[in-house]
Amino acid sequence: MSAQAAVALGSLQQLPDTYRGALLDQFGVLHDGEKPYPGAIDAVSQLAERGMRLMIISNSSRRSAGALRNLERMGFDVSAFCGVVTSGEVTHRHLSERPDAWWQGLGRRCLHFTWGQRGAISLEGLGLEVTADPQQAEFVLAHGTEAVGSSTDGSAAQPCSLDGMRALLEQCAPRRLPLVVANPDVVTVAGSELRPMPGTLARHYSSLGGEVVLMGKPAPVIYREALAQLQLPAEQVVAIGDSLEHDIGGAQAAGVASVFVLGGIHAEDVQLAAAQADSQQQQQQGPDGTAAAGGYAWSQEQLAAVCAEYGAAPTFVLPYFRH
Repeated sequence: MSAQAAVALGSLQQLPDTYRGALLDQFGVLHDGEKPYPGAIDAVSQLAERGMRLMIISNSSRRSAGALRNLERMGFDVSAFCGVVTSGEVTHRHLSERPDAWWQGLGRRCLHFTWGQRGAISLEGLGLEVTADPQQAEFVLAHGTEAVGSSTDGSAAQPCSLDGMRALLEQCAPRRLPLVVANPDVVTVAGSELRPMPGTLARHYSSLGGEVVLMGKPAPVIYREALAQLQLPAEQVVAIGDSLEHDIGGAQAAGVASVFVLGGIHAEDVQLAAAQADSQQQQQQGPDGTAAAGGYAWSQEQLAAVCAEYGAAPTFVLPYFRH
């Protein structure tokens, strides 16, 4: 399916009843990191009332329990969700359980990229040792893009710029240290801004020839976890997200249908804007190559271009997560 073949939805009411479960992204879909998007709280409740099983699948560096607390703080009814899978939780479990030979051989001493102002990530209970010296590290662990860790409890992390982290990675590459990425997003929405995420570091390290292991979308590992918890076959599940690379690409690889939310990180790419009055309620294709649905219009040409850039083919497109 190409971008041109994607079905435009005016609202989630138009989502076919064949889908019994949904994998919901957080940032850029439900909220902007600070507050819920208009209509998102009601949309979650309406989908749950339809009998859909709703699972949060998020490239968040933090563990799953924190995601639910954050959603509850924003006003979402957390009883509407049957579970949460974050890339941070998947990372924690693999570091704890060491499920196969690769993980067993990873080593215990890591160079840790973490958060500073947003709150550092604790590695307590994982049997790890944190070092700020690339020459002493056995692997690199990326949770954040603001600081370099100096202890397993996350205290006293030292602020570090992206350029500083790239310089450290350039010392790691010749030593062939694996980079485990607990949040593969390249950017995320933060209010009205886009904030760099650890996926930016993954791209740089890959360009250096380094080994990169992604623990979240679009990697299969997080979809296996989410579908197992959802207890539904892939063909009865739809993934809803705003990142073509991570949400839509990951869903494709997992054999899951997808809804591309246009109003997230790609809003400018597709030239999303409020539609004229005559196209407020219906889906239509304009003579100038624009499409409209749900009170919003976008450029079909730009949509096709950005989908082609990421090799993404969404099943549906939707201006915003609203019912």
